Amino acid sequence: MSDTTQSPTNTQKLSLGVALAIIFGVTLWRVLMLLANRTDLFVDEAQYWFWGQNLDFGYYSKPPMIAWVIRFFNTISGSDSTFWIRLSAPLFHLATALMLICTTRRLFDDETGREIAPWAGVIFITLPAASLSAVLVSTDTIQILFITIAIWAFIGLTRRSSISEALILGISLGLAFMTKYSVLFLLPGVGIAMLTLRSARIAWRDVVIAAIIGAIVVAPNLWWNLTHGAATVKHTESIAQWSTGTGGTSLLKHVLNGLEFAGAQFGVVGPVVFYALLWATWRLIRGQGDDREKLLFWLSMPVVILITLQALFAKAYANWAVSAYAAGTILAVLLLYRLTKKGLMTSLIIGAVVAFVIPVLTVFALDIKLPNGDLVMKRYVGRSIISQEIADIATTANTADIVSPDRDIIADLFYTLKGAPFRIYARNFGGFPKSYYEQNFSLPADVTGPVLFVDNDPITCPEGQAELIKSWSPPFGDMKGKTLYAYRVPASCLAPKP
Repeated sequence: MSDTTQSPTNTQKLSLGVALAIIFGVTLWRVLMLLANRTDLFVDEAQYWFWGQNLDFGYYSKPPMIAWVIRFFNTISGSDSTFWIRLSAPLFHLATALMLICTTRRLFDDETGREIAPWAGVIFITLPAASLSAVLVSTDTIQILFITIAIWAFIGLTRRSSISEALILGISLGLAFMTKYSVLFLLPGVGIAMLTLRSARIAWRDVVIAAIIGAIVVAPNLWWNLTHGAATVKHTESIAQWSTGTGGTSLLKHVLNGLEFAGAQFGVVGPVVFYALLWATWRLIRGQGDDREKLLFWLSMPVVILITLQALFAKAYANWAVSAYAAGTILAVLLLYRLTKKGLMTSLIIGAVVAFVIPVLTVFALDIKLPNGDLVMKRYVGRSIISQEIADIATTANTADIVSPDRDIIADLFYTLKGAPFRIYARNFGGFPKSYYEQNFSLPADVTGPVLFVDNDPITCPEGQAELIKSWSPPFGDMKGKTLYAYRVPASCLAPKP
């Protein structure tokens, strides 16, 4: 790719009006398709909903923001339907796309800004990650809006000192932290930018104000962790495998893990956008680009690099780098605008196809299959039918107490059987809890009568104590092919082993 900058007259143009029409049109499509969505809540979504029924300043695996958002939408609607649980997702993406337009115009207060700002909005709203997370409810969807607002405020503070914008910066970073701890991955890049770019420095007064306000915002969650055995921190450490690493894993396996994560980013933001970000990295290495391009790099790509290193040495999921793609979207659009007139349109076409197809898949989730016969959306269907089957078995067994060690099963039981006359518990194995349910809804010691125990493995109890009521294999969904067992057992059989 040539490094010469094309004139705007040769670059694909997009008016603000057309961009807004695309952004609102995509959002409307997503909202309408949510009304027809036939998927069950995924295990994480069901858990987030249940958190919203038990409001707190922190939870086992995440800070509290997503629970608060879901509870807000459930409250204003008076409904716990999947539509109202998920509605925040396309609306947050809408707000982020609009905020990216404002942020781009603020950073490029010239003809370049007027040209690329509309593209930043439409490219973001059609990112593959945005299209997938718009049909689900997730922490990434909420956090990236707060990150975008923080970047907007930070850019303003590099131009002039402002108490109000320092407050906005602190609040937005605090709220991003209260959504997901991955916002911390942004801090090294911000520090490097402020050290190396004079134009990226803000007044110390503003830094102090933002830091104090941010600390006040996150204090309730930090206090919650202190009073709950640092549960969220320990869980984050566990899934990241910081303490165990991948000891015994070959060097090749480490390299492949890192490459797999990096390769997955082509799917997360699309091949054109991620290629542009890699090109931005190469330009920085060669000392090219102005201060604005470098600032966008430091606000985005260090996150991807850090989590790629995490993937090399331990474990990382593809969505862990999403916090990079607020500034990263603007950076990719800038380079595509400067270096190729086809790149922006190609990216938009790819994203538009994905934005159309994913909601359709959710509507026909029980019909569209892969060549091997599995449903394309199998991870997101079949959960409620398992819960309903368990309810029928519990009624037959004449027990209102249902116990399971399986987080997937318990999460949907609480949602699907809400309002039903059952008491749902997690099995307590002792030691540090393995889930939110074990942490807060373990089988109480004062329950002594028989309970219905459901798991995907047989249970071992003293002779004659475990009565198998039913074993079955779900007909479709993520548990298809697995055998589930429902036993009537005395509660004492499930007590933690000394």
